[in-house]
Amino acid sequence: MAPPGDLDALSPTELKALVIELLGKVAVLEQTVAAQREEIARLKGLKGRPALKPSGMEKASEPKPVAGPNGRRGRGKVVPRVAVEDQIIQATVPPGSRFKGYANFLVQDLVLRARCIRYRRERWLTPDGQLVVAPLPGGADGHFGPELRRFVLAQYHQGQVTLPRLVTQLRAIGLAISTRQVMRLLIQNQQRFLDEARDVLRAGLTHAAWITVDDTGARHKAANGTCTQIGNDHFAWFGTTVSKSRLNFLELLRAGHPDYVINAEALAYMRERALAGPIIDQLAAPSERHFPDQAAWEAHLERLGIAALTVTPDPVRIATEGALWGAIQAHGLLPETVIVSDDAGQFAIGLHGLCWVHAERLVHKLETFTDLQRTAQRRIRALIWWFYADLKVYRREPTRRRRAELRARFDRLFRRRTGFVVLDRLLARLHANKPELLRVLERPEIPLHTNGSENDIRAQVTRRKVSGGTRSDTGRDCRDAFLGLMKTCQKLGVSFWDYLAARLAIPDQPIIPYLPDLVRTRCSLT
Repeated sequence: MAPPGDLDALSPTELKALVIELLGKVAVLEQTVAAQREEIARLKGLKGRPALKPSGMEKASEPKPVAGPNGRRGRGKVVPRVAVEDQIIQATVPPGSRFKGYANFLVQDLVLRARCIRYRRERWLTPDGQLVVAPLPGGADGHFGPELRRFVLAQYHQGQVTLPRLVTQLRAIGLAISTRQVMRLLIQNQQRFLDEARDVLRAGLTHAAWITVDDTGARHKAANGTCTQIGNDHFAWFGTTVSKSRLNFLELLRAGHPDYVINAEALAYMRERALAGPIIDQLAAPSERHFPDQAAWEAHLERLGIAALTVTPDPVRIATEGALWGAIQAHGLLPETVIVSDDAGQFAIGLHGLCWVHAERLVHKLETFTDLQRTAQRRIRALIWWFYADLKVYRREPTRRRRAELRARFDRLFRRRTGFVVLDRLLARLHANKPELLRVLERPEIPLHTNGSENDIRAQVTRRKVSGGTRSDTGRDCRDAFLGLMKTCQKLGVSFWDYLAARLAIPDQPIIPYLPDLVRTRCSLT
């Protein structure tokens, strides 16, 4: 920016405008410097700056909880989840005393001890020369029993206990076990859990009316990656990859299917992304429409000569995204499902809705320098909160008249001119997202925020902080699968402890149905 020729010649109004403009540029530079310092600290392994607290718009629009008679909310009656054992304690009383019943006092306790069993399996030699050995009891798999396997999985995934501390804990209890053996209990022979987690995602994407998505950083093989969360009120799924692009997100939405499909949905996707017409005509040829894996798809692009093109937008990327979207639709995934996100570009696919909390947070984080700017910011935030509360009311009782009123009111709110230039530009940007922000008017069942995804993915953030990253692909897949299964159990009202017992065939434990079946049922009822 070139300095003005003569500052003395400027009027007070012009000087004030100049100062405000310079303050805005200084704020932008300070943010850039802070981001660079944070990146330098991260590369050096130092502690970064604390995250800003959210604006609290969701809490501000919620009614206050009703207090009890004493002005405090009660915690409710304690009901044990196990059978209660009665034990009579006798009292020493003088002769002539009358028995008046019992005074009950409930005590919950935990019995935790090491147990080692030597199974002496009978061996018999049949008359025809065959050796018959008595089989191990149900649930016994290897030299560690199912109860130990359940405890290790629950402590590591639900309790967020690190591997060294878990080993120390098991040894303190009395077990003779090594770090390598505990690691094997965590990641070896877990394919049944991996398959169930994958089927949970397929069930959710097939039957859910909406999903929310979010992502966060993850470390794998000493490299930075991304962990993506997909879920709703009935299920959760996590997948760690090296990228957070739209292509990566579409690959995750295939839910384990490896194929690429060219169909009407794929071609429509390519047209929306401005892929050249001649390339679309080549891909629409009826000779080949289905490709079993990535190698077959890339070979097809090579034959058509598309892979050699160097134009913008990249035809290979758009064609691949379209083929992935075609595969998603071909497998019946995301039929009319709304994807609610925080406005990250990679999530803008299909029927898309935006999080209102993230939209309001942009206004909340604006830098202000004058009383006029602070007043305008407070006024706009109050109007957004008011509009947000009315959207929540509309979700409970949607009507056509109310829908039209909210659309008109949205235009008045986000086309407002406040005199605060940066705020006015932000409002115009939010107004451009009107279809996504008002998706709830067409689909009242969808949420107005992505708080569910942010809450789910916090467990992955905690795991990253306490344990760092994973070293093997199997360890990465197991971490993601068990985290998703744990969160799914929590949303379905199923005890993760009981779920592990059922899958590990521990005797005399509750029967837990297949989680994808529960997800299908819950999603169909809502």
